[in-house]
Amino acid sequence: MNSAEHRENIIEMSALDTLCINTIRFLAVDAVQKANSGHPGMPLGAAPMAYVLWTRLLKHNPRNPDWFDRDRFVLSAGHASMLLYSLLHLTGYDLSLDDIKQFRQWGSKTPGHPERGHTPGVEVTTGPLGQGFANAVGMAIAEAQLAARYNRPGFEVIDHTTYALVSDGDLMEGVASEAASLAGHLQLGKLICLYDDNFVTLSAGTDITFSEDRAGRFAAYGWHTISVADGNDLAAIDAALRAARAETARPSLILVRTHIGYGSPHKHDSFEAHGSPLGEEEVRLTKQALSWPVDPPFLIPEPALAHFREALARGARDEAAWNERMAAYAQAFPELAEELPQSLRGELPPGWDADIPVFPADAKGIATRAASGKVVNAIAPRLPMLTGGSADLDPSTYTALAGLGDFNSPNGDGDDTQGSDSAGWSHAGRNLHFGVREHAMGAIVNGLAAHGATLPFGSTFLIFSDYMRPPIRLAALMGLRVVHVFTHDSIALGEDGPTHQPVEQLAALRAIPRVVVIRPGDANETAVAWRVALETRDRPVVLVLTRQALPTLDRSRYAPADGLRRGAYILSDAPQGKPHLILIASGSEVSLITAAQLKLQEQGIAVRLVSMASWELFEAQSQEYRDSVLPPSVTARLAVEAGRPQGWHRYVGDRGDVLGLNRFGASAPGEVVMNECGFNVENVCKRALALLERKDA
Repeated sequence: MNSAEHRENIIEMSALDTLCINTIRFLAVDAVQKANSGHPGMPLGAAPMAYVLWTRLLKHNPRNPDWFDRDRFVLSAGHASMLLYSLLHLTGYDLSLDDIKQFRQWGSKTPGHPERGHTPGVEVTTGPLGQGFANAVGMAIAEAQLAARYNRPGFEVIDHTTYALVSDGDLMEGVASEAASLAGHLQLGKLICLYDDNFVTLSAGTDITFSEDRAGRFAAYGWHTISVADGNDLAAIDAALRAARAETARPSLILVRTHIGYGSPHKHDSFEAHGSPLGEEEVRLTKQALSWPVDPPFLIPEPALAHFREALARGARDEAAWNERMAAYAQAFPELAEELPQSLRGELPPGWDADIPVFPADAKGIATRAASGKVVNAIAPRLPMLTGGSADLDPSTYTALAGLGDFNSPNGDGDDTQGSDSAGWSHAGRNLHFGVREHAMGAIVNGLAAHGATLPFGSTFLIFSDYMRPPIRLAALMGLRVVHVFTHDSIALGEDGPTHQPVEQLAALRAIPRVVVIRPGDANETAVAWRVALETRDRPVVLVLTRQALPTLDRSRYAPADGLRRGAYILSDAPQGKPHLILIASGSEVSLITAAQLKLQEQGIAVRLVSMASWELFEAQSQEYRDSVLPPSVTARLAVEAGRPQGWHRYVGDRGDVLGLNRFGASAPGEVVMNECGFNVENVCKRALALLERKDA
């Protein structure tokens, strides 16, 4: 090729790039305008960097969005959803132009913010800023951990990169700071974040709130940082991305100076382009400014579509090559090749629960947090996809996986001071140390679950679930398989006082749709709770556990703990199954109502005990079963739980009562606090007798 032909080729490619980028821009602008709702500014400014990534570097197969060794792309700035939807449609995902035209409409596949499981190609549900950033950290941890476990020299079957597109708002949120700090420490070299550095937020320019040196901040976290001065400089963006991919010892932040509302004559670099349609006249002017036809809307030029759709053949080739590697891997490492696909499918291996202990009856008993620790350590060696840890509380939550190593930077220094019996500091370890970062822990665990082939858990005190409410809610919305272990579950934790004593947290967690909350009443119920948690595949499960020891019930006298699977069950019944009174409790208060039953029986009162560990599991049962546990004919019912009584009235009815807490706790030994707040046998009996007197009146 002579020099003239070479120059002509460069010009032709540049024209094609411009055509493709403007196709992305105006699909987004037209969809927002048609919906009369949405965020056109970021798609206009960030389209060039997204185009370079999606057409030159991103490894994906639009015909199989779930291909496991794909690169992950997280749009943390979920308000720019039309940028992602445009890319998905153009590259050949199952998202039609009609779907694009139905942006933000009832029942459409293009909701206002991306939703995992709703739109093909969407990795995680984003919108609350910072969450997607931390999800991406979780995905990078999953890739690194799985690669360390399964890859062998010459057989790199786990080898992909996690990309995130983040905004000023993402980087302002505390959860992103927490996650970025941990990612730098862990040396997650396959995490690359493109920062849409446009100097504008929803209400104003960033100069009024956000003037720090972002590159310096991330460098201090241990990140590799690159600045691109012009967001339309495709060569510079391409070079930055390739440099980031070459940097394997640090995560990368690429700061791309963009312009929100790019091309709009009156809204360029203005917050007015952030969250409102441009308006018909401004759309016309913007198209004219960027040499785009005003009509028809939703224009996709054939050369642009053909270029984008090259992703189909490229993705098919990449997946086929991976399948060949997997076939060779199966020949070379048959045991690992059997284990890995099982984890990819999320299946529990045969015999995973064979070593779960059965706890003997013991009046002194054991704290359910300690029982949980014994159970999870019996499960972990047989369940390779189980991984997790705590927000610096392993010694208190009993969640360390003995002998399974710590996940940390391969070159990290440290000792095993957290009790996880480290087998070495590397990415192969299954104990995750989140540090004092509860919010990030919740979002990172979501990323681990969304990545696949891991079954993650996180743990902290129940009171700190407040810091984790956003990711728990998002896990429920996405239907993610995650387990949260929350210990120190009530005022019974004692001396740390009301700042650490949860009162309203159970009610708050139960209020989130699709979250299964389980508060087991003794060690054997705790073992069943773990079985239920790990068998649940389509929603998060919260285990709520005690600091203090609880009696391990004698199951020859009381019903088998397996009844917990149904949420609530008859623990002990009245003679002939005809109770005068039903006592209902969860968690530590189950042993309280068993003691009260004995006192009431001495007075000739027929009492049924119901252990109600999980409202959600109980509500999933048939009406027939629920009525068999709580017969409508028995109206004298007392529920006992050391937390807010909110919600319990659905189970006790208008004529029942709830012994709960409508106050904060206090600093004193746990048994003293419980007694002073009325959680003692005498008060339970007093409240129960008052119900019977009311019934007889």
